[in-house]
Amino acid sequence: MKGFIRDNLWFSLCGLNCGLCPMKLDSYCPGCGGGEGNQSCKIAKCSIQHGRVEYCNQCQEFPCDKYGKADEYDIFITHRNWKQDFEKMKEVGVEAYNSEQGQRLEILKLLLESYNDGRRKSFFCLAVNLLDLEDLKTVMEHLAEEKKLESLTLKEKSAYVVKQFQSLAEQRGVVLKWNRKPSKPKK
Repeated sequence: MKGFIRDNLWFSLCGLNCGLCPMKLDSYCPGCGGGEGNQSCKIAKCSIQHGRVEYCNQCQEFPCDKYGKADEYDIFITHRNWKQDFEKMKEVGVEAYNSEQGQRLEILKLLLESYNDGRRKSFFCLAVNLLDLEDLKTVMEHLAEEKKLESLTLKEKSAYVVKQFQSLAEQRGVVLKWNRKPSKPKK
């Protein structure tokens, strides 16, 4: 949006972890307030109207109707944890929150470099966004120590890693699938 600039492009105005988004990773999106190419956003427009709040949870009207059904459906990044992420950011501070996001990004990059068979980027982005950082670290430590991975093809490694994350997610009650909006019935 023209004239809307933000310093923190890791954690969006509306509570999304933009630094861990597949669109951002592929350089398709500069993030809200990221300069050239960022899209018009009703929440950015609202921020301007409300004194340029840095995060929606700093606004007196938060949460407002602009969030609509944000909890129900994901678009290009998961929306499921936006409320909890706002709370965590508020509790630990922006710098500490961004530091954690940086650790998550390093894990994501390692997953994409070492275990992506060309079909797992979205899955790994979901896992890194939705699972607890300590759980992510535990899985990564297990992968580093797992000798049998050395003899597997990339496709087999990828399947093994996905299974590790799915098993952990199941134990934690986390669903590692996109919440897609149902298609409108064809007339």
